[in-house]
Amino acid sequence: MSAPEVPDSRVERVVLRLRAAGCVFAEEEAALLLEAAASPDELEALVARRMAGEPLEPLLGFAEFGGLRIHVEPGVFVPRRRTELLAREAAALTRPGDAVLDLCCGAGAIGAVIAARVPGAAVFAADVEPAAVRAARANLDPARVFEGDLFAALPAELRGALAVIAVNAPYVPTEAIALMPPEARLYEPAVALDGGADGLDLHRRIAAEGREWLAPGGSIVIETSDEQAARTAALFEAAGLAARVVSDDDLGGTVVIASDRPQHSQRP
Repeated sequence: MSAPEVPDSRVERVVLRLRAAGCVFAEEEAALLLEAAASPDELEALVARRMAGEPLEPLLGFAEFGGLRIHVEPGVFVPRRRTELLAREAAALTRPGDAVLDLCCGAGAIGAVIAARVPGAAVFAADVEPAAVRAARANLDPARVFEGDLFAALPAELRGALAVIAVNAPYVPTEAIALMPPEARLYEPAVALDGGADGLDLHRRIAAEGREWLAPGGSIVIETSDEQAARTAALFEAAGLAARVVSDDDLGGTVVIASDRPQHSQRP
């Protein structure tokens, strides 16, 4: 996250406090908090909350993702840098005029990147968490953001019409939640983190239900981990899709791309 230029003396006072609280990127965070604060009192409140362990992005009101500033709020899952791989691969599969779904959308960061990179794409989004839906409606066309459980949130006319479904469903095993950084496990909703006993509960449901929502030749792009990638791919293969794994070491991201190509003619 790049920091704006502000007077060194102002930055240094905040830097020392953040560094004492254990913030690794204290210099960058200090400058961003100074930019976000409208008054000395607001700055003091923001710094105190950051020192207490609150995630930086909701304090700022935005997260940088895929070259965009994505609006985020307290209690909403913050988009990770590794998920830029998911956004990149989904955007590469999207053409102008396509209907695209950002499923388990959180703040709608993936959909926002697709909309920015593919003008003319019709980007829809859905999430079960009301706070996430509220944030996503600030980042996307609010009329196309739906609240509900996976595909049940969607209007029926999207069934069989989606060229790309981009998914960042939770995939952390329940027992591993306790090992996550406090910024995530204490301040982000459990429904955005907990993937069940082996982390793949949502992946199973999406594999079972997703194909009927795809247009002929469409693809599901879903984030996973290196350790879980083979099992995630197998779930989509079992559902009749052709699955492959894509990883990016620089981003630290892994996705499975599951395409409806063996049973339907390829998209031109």
